[in-house]
Amino acid sequence: MAEAPTIDDIRAAAERIRGAVVRTPMLISRTLSEIVGAEVWLKFENLQFTAAYKERGALNKLLQLTAEERARGVIAASAGNHAQAVAYHCKRLGIPVTIVMPSPTPTIKVTQTEGHGARVILHGAMFDDAYSKARELELEEGLVFVHPFDDPDVIAGAGTLGLEILEDAPDLDMIVVPIGGGGLMSGVATAVKALKPAIQMIGVEAELYPSMKCAVEGCRMPLGGDTLAEGIAVKEPGRLTSAILKRLADDFVLVSERDLERAVAMLAGIEKTVVEGAGAAGLAAIISDLERFAGKKVATILCGGNIDTHLLANVLVRDLVRQGRIARLKIAAEDRPGALALITEQFHNAGVNIIEINHSRIFTRLPAKDTVIEVECEARDAAAIDDVVKRLEAAGFQVERASLD
Repeated sequence: MAEAPTIDDIRAAAERIRGAVVRTPMLISRTLSEIVGAEVWLKFENLQFTAAYKERGALNKLLQLTAEERARGVIAASAGNHAQAVAYHCKRLGIPVTIVMPSPTPTIKVTQTEGHGARVILHGAMFDDAYSKARELELEEGLVFVHPFDDPDVIAGAGTLGLEILEDAPDLDMIVVPIGGGGLMSGVATAVKALKPAIQMIGVEAELYPSMKCAVEGCRMPLGGDTLAEGIAVKEPGRLTSAILKRLADDFVLVSERDLERAVAMLAGIEKTVVEGAGAAGLAAIISDLERFAGKKVATILCGGNIDTHLLANVLVRDLVRQGRIARLKIAAEDRPGALALITEQFHNAGVNIIEINHSRIFTRLPAKDTVIEVECEARDAAAIDDVVKRLEAAGFQVERASLD
């Protein structure tokens, strides 16, 4: 196993990549600070050119290749941010690049990667399949493999974030970092613990993928499923990163899908910034345990912003449903003239806007003379929705409210 990078390696990486990656803002969020009851700082890595921190490690690795290795070309396996980062900086540096992606990778990601001049090979159903294929091609074609996280140069590049965080907010109590393979937190923790050992390093994983927590703590938990945070959905973390975090991480936190959705929506609504599920995992951990962070100075890294726009729209609308501002009501009514008018009158009187109405006369357990009218509606707040339900019931209608939970 390769040796872990040191603070000196991270400082050298910072000099190496300076000017070629964005020195992203590190800002305090006043609104989130009020909500959490803490001083909340955000590191906006979603503002990198490829919208993720991965550029740091990829570039640090590429810049240390020999002329002969550059001429041979590099290969990487990724369905997301690592692919973009490697392809983009290889194009800048004139290095031939091959990216192996799982076959189900969304077309937009394939197109974007090819747009950076990469040769893209689609192989297998999952990342593990693509990874195995990439390692085969590495040997067959004599290419240089750029690992997404378990490489000292990649880890050192990620660690440059730790230096920047402490430059902008030197008196932090805690830093909350999303964990997939562990490269980001390994680098940041190496830098931070060398400079400010008292700062607590808290790693965050989606509760469906607790791979690093189990690797470090020796636990056994279920692993797998569809998560909003697919960028950190890793079944097996790195050997080097696991060893580093066993030494440097203070704790590991698992976050639910509901909290991941809420964090993505909060960042869009409050900070007006687009963050993918993995990038919002740190905030999800903070809002899921307010007592732990109350009164502390805490930072988290918005490590990526590559979220499908349709998925983002779903997350934002679902958040409005959970806030009680959008609702779907099933209203049982007699199928007679005037019934719909009486229903819509209650919405008007409550100041609630109707988005969509649907009649169901066939697929219902009600008597043949009755109907179910589904109304999707929106309001200024949850109280207005509650008001319209009361008005409908007072007018003699039975009302059932759809729920996400």
